[in-house]
Amino acid sequence: MSLTDPLGDMLARIKNGQHATKSIVACPASSLRVSVLEVLKREGFIRGYKQEKGKSGASELLIELKYDQGQPMIKEISRISKPGRRVYRKVTDLPRFYNGLGISIVSTPRGVLSDHEARSQNVGGEVLCQVF
Repeated sequence: MSLTDPLGDMLARIKNGQHATKSIVACPASSLRVSVLEVLKREGFIRGYKQEKGKSGASELLIELKYDQGQPMIKEISRISKPGRRVYRKVTDLPRFYNGLGISIVSTPRGVLSDHEARSQNVGGEVLCQVF
């Protein structure tokens, strides 16, 4: 089965896993997914992740979700740039999410960064998703 939006699938798995209070969520691996998970880990939204060989031999990611007093750390996660409609922003036009409490994850020429990292490096790019 092929996916039209692999990153959107991973974000949905994280959202559903936290709604069901799972400690670990599995999804197929890709370099973009690993980059996004690295940003989520740096920002403190997930505990961590590791890459393993799955049952079928394909590589898969095991994502450790993070909770604070029983409440999920990720309250809202949404895909912004979709396969049918890509959203690109200049560094001056990068959106502030929940007045700076949430983050936007941006794919830039310098790699996948959070919005405040992109502002400090003065680069814009494709806004992948928003997390609060």
